[in-house]
Amino acid sequence: MRVTLLAGGLGGSRFARALCETLPPRDVTVIGNVGDDVEISGLHVSPDLDTILYTLAGLLDEDKGWGRADETWNARTVAEQLGAEAWFQLGDRDLGLHLARTDALQHGEPLSVVTRRFARALGVETELLPATNERLRTWIATPAGEFPFQEWFVRRRHRDEVDAVRFEGAEDALPAPGAIEALESADLIAIAPSNPFVSIGPILAVARIREALERRPVPAVAVSPLIGGRTVRGPADRMLARLAGGTGPAQVTSCYKGLIDALVVDEADAGEEAGIRTIVTRTLMSDAAARRRLAEAVLGVPV
Repeated sequence: MRVTLLAGGLGGSRFARALCETLPPRDVTVIGNVGDDVEISGLHVSPDLDTILYTLAGLLDEDKGWGRADETWNARTVAEQLGAEAWFQLGDRDLGLHLARTDALQHGEPLSVVTRRFARALGVETELLPATNERLRTWIATPAGEFPFQEWFVRRRHRDEVDAVRFEGAEDALPAPGAIEALESADLIAIAPSNPFVSIGPILAVARIREALERRPVPAVAVSPLIGGRTVRGPADRMLARLAGGTGPAQVTSCYKGLIDALVVDEADAGEEAGIRTIVTRTLMSDAAARRRLAEAVLGVPV
């Protein structure tokens, strides 16, 4: 079975891992969010692509949920000593990847080519694609003003309530090469238990990707990021409450109207109306067995 997954954030990376532990990794294609991308000290950083890459390569710092395991922080320490801002943390090993990416992009390589090369270099067989090679950036409107995503999420620790989300560059963004082909050739399309607004929203803001889901010839299933109406981490529940009017399965479904055929929900949310066919299981990916259980629930959708 060939599966194409839309993913962003830690939930997305962990579900990508679950699929790759359940299926042959080469049968999985992951289309990753680039709305979080940011330029830090002249370097192009792709946080969601990197989290997925590190997770699939077995290099993620599982405690933090971002960055590389066994990281060192010498460059950051020196930068701080010399007066540089260090609100966005880049460890030494992570910094090496960003240096290599920035150099390749400056020499004219598209992000999709760079990402594929990094994946192969780190032993990842799964195809990992950015949603687009064009510049696409998420902006967050709050009562305190509008901020680029990383300013709101990291620097301000996402403390501001969200009034709206917009995607700068979406009107001109074309899908990365291979993305539409992966959606059209899949036996199943999955949406990870990621934040619908800021992790999946930027992917769907690429018009041809959304259109491919709308005309999909195969089932599409989303995994709710909620357990008992709450997220394990991150602000998705607060955003759903404010932007969708609640924190239940129906609100998750509303984010994907016309794009999915089923929603996987946790047992804690089993009694709530979703407005679409639901598949009930335990969705917390606490270990390998739990990841496989969730992956099998998604893969069990009739095709």
